[in-house]
Amino acid sequence: MPHILALDQGTSSSRGIVFDVEGRIVASAQQETRQIFPQAGWVEHDPIDIWKTQLNTAREAVQKSGVGPDGIHAIGITNQRETTLLWHRDTGEPLGNAIVWQDRRTEQLCARLRDQSLENTILEKTGLRVDAYFSATKLQWMLEHIPEARKLANAGSLAFGTVDSWLIWHLTGGKVHATDITNASRTMLFNVHSGQWDAELLRALDIPESLLPEVFPSCEKFGATDPALFGRSIPICGVAGDQQAALFGQACFRDGMAKNTYGTGCFALMNTGTRFQISRNGLITTPVAQSGPVRGYALEGSVFVGGAVVQWLRDGLHAIDNSPQIEALSHSVPDSGGVVLVPAFTGLGAPYWQPDARGAITGLTRGTTMAHIARAALESIAFQSTALLQAMERDAAEAGSSPLTEVRVDGGASANDLLMQFQADLLGMPVVRPAVIETTALGAAYLAGLASGIHKDLDTLTKLWRADKTFLPQLGRREAAERMERWEHAVRQASLPNEK
Repeated sequence: MPHILALDQGTSSSRGIVFDVEGRIVASAQQETRQIFPQAGWVEHDPIDIWKTQLNTAREAVQKSGVGPDGIHAIGITNQRETTLLWHRDTGEPLGNAIVWQDRRTEQLCARLRDQSLENTILEKTGLRVDAYFSATKLQWMLEHIPEARKLANAGSLAFGTVDSWLIWHLTGGKVHATDITNASRTMLFNVHSGQWDAELLRALDIPESLLPEVFPSCEKFGATDPALFGRSIPICGVAGDQQAALFGQACFRDGMAKNTYGTGCFALMNTGTRFQISRNGLITTPVAQSGPVRGYALEGSVFVGGAVVQWLRDGLHAIDNSPQIEALSHSVPDSGGVVLVPAFTGLGAPYWQPDARGAITGLTRGTTMAHIARAALESIAFQSTALLQAMERDAAEAGSSPLTEVRVDGGASANDLLMQFQADLLGMPVVRPAVIETTALGAAYLAGLASGIHKDLDTLTKLWRADKTFLPQLGRREAAERMERWEHAVRQASLPNEK
């Protein structure tokens, strides 16, 4: 029986997962990656650490699976998006640390683009807002601040890539410098209409085109591994950024299907089919993983602080000893007692886009306990996700596209039944948790399976998707609306101007 190795390189860890042809996990391995914080607002990773931990977990997963390298027919890669690396073409040596997607050092460079009146051009060409989140200004910063970087780049001696490109380069022994359409689209340099790097944007940011990887569809043979790595050469057949990979792993292949991933942050994507739609409700537009000749798109929104609010309760307030305790503590009270917590620790993302907002707790009384605050913290994840998904519904209605009828969920916090039930109550629609919640890695495996011929087509993958539990709304729509209004009121409090 053929097996697929999925490499899942995330923000906090690298994982290798071996799947069988039915999409079941056979074996997995995980290693944490080192987080580097040189100064406030800066977040970096060691590129060598990324490569070594990913290679180690891949080898360990294959060994634990019992199928050996000969049983692995293809490799799929999924990765943290936007994180930016720069390395020497001749040696593969990085010029410095990777600048992580969370890093905010390039806000001044973004302001420069806004001053040049490029916001609308970038939005129309890339589907993205001008923001330090994306790769373009990170690369620009590297070229301006790393000694000799500009000179070497102009001489064609350097390669730029997101994490997928970095892994492909090393897996193939430096033979392939490539990326896929989903990762390219997160750079703010890629024209999603033409499917090409955009010459106008490259000129505006003074980025040499020679730096850039070749762009392929997500479902494609990118190359093959150096035989020395696994004992034989294995084809790399699928690549997608983590959130598009999760959408694919959730089998959300049709217009109107949506998923929400509950991790450190929350990321919601709704498939809009072949229609490129600029959001009027605070979302961005992004290509979905491309498995055929036709490009598809999705609306996307990001919640900056999702599961991280639970970490804050544990590490900041010391209200719990470990993250799973939050469900029992929240269950100890019937509701939040009117308490609303807005975890705007680093501002608010979509659909609000208020970087200066700060955390707030409203509705406190003398009877408020830590259990009420814990429940409000858990509920804040669902409130933020509801605001995102309701924005998607408004965009869909304005475009006359298929309405949202259910939301498929994944990520670590999706295992919390209390949170998932509250999510269904607020949305007023079913929330469906799959049997395999490792949908990011599963999406990469499915892409590799299609390109290598293990899987026949999308209909085959649709039949493989299996639900574990469906949460049906139990709250009246009027009460749900009142709760959302209390949430929006609290958001307004969090968004009040801060005294400097």
